[in-house]
Amino acid sequence: MKILFLGDVMGRAARAAIAARLPKIREDWGLDFVVVNGENASGGMGLTGDHAKLLLEAGADVVTLGDHAFDQKDMMRFIETEPRIIRPVNYAKEAPGKGARVFSDRRGRKVLVAQVLGNVFMKRAFDDPFSAIETELKRFPLGGAVQAALVDIHCEATSEKMALGHWCDGRASVAVGTHTHVPTGDAQILEGGTAYLTDAGMCGDYNSVIGMEKAEPMRRFVTGMARDRFSPARGEVTLCGFYVETDDRTGRAKRAEAIRVGGRLAQVSPL
Repeated sequence: MKILFLGDVMGRAARAAIAARLPKIREDWGLDFVVVNGENASGGMGLTGDHAKLLLEAGADVVTLGDHAFDQKDMMRFIETEPRIIRPVNYAKEAPGKGARVFSDRRGRKVLVAQVLGNVFMKRAFDDPFSAIETELKRFPLGGAVQAALVDIHCEATSEKMALGHWCDGRASVAVGTHTHVPTGDAQILEGGTAYLTDAGMCGDYNSVIGMEKAEPMRRFVTGMARDRFSPARGEVTLCGFYVETDDRTGRAKRAEAIRVGGRLAQVSPL
């Protein structure tokens, strides 16, 4: 199975880039399943129902969220009507939606998609991410209930992402980090057969401060004072993510590559 994961979609420019480029990428790369992290797609904070529809219509099979899952209030209702939106599995128990679901690709193969939030350096402590994701991986074993499993590890600390990646090793096809908006260079297949990348990076304008126009973040770093709201940068977008090929029989990864398409960063594709 050919799987593509795209990192945090950052604002209007990134939404437009996804809509323009993803259909052709899906066709050219022969993709079977696409997951997109959309938690910053609406003004850099959260995801609206309309913007979720745009990402799905562009070719995403599933859209994951994160710590900003419900910053846009209409997502509280929308997620209950659209099963292809996944919020963190260890979010508040009262939160609407699901943190893990099984989907089918176009050939009927079963794919588990789950998301888990880290605790280190987060503004609030969420439920234990290790036990939360273990529960889901035990429910849907590779090579049995599902042919592939992807875990979006949404954390601030790289150490916590790496620990969770090793925790998932052998039980997930893909364990990929999100949240920090900077692509890392450690794409690999772990000992148990799980494709791992500490951070997929963002889909956004890299002439920025993690996707935001530079002036206000720089002012706050220099002066310690806020003057304006953060605003997503609107320059040329690089789509960053993780491309993985898996074995249908075992669910283990056979190939794992970080990808970068368009914009300022050096280009990398699986072709």
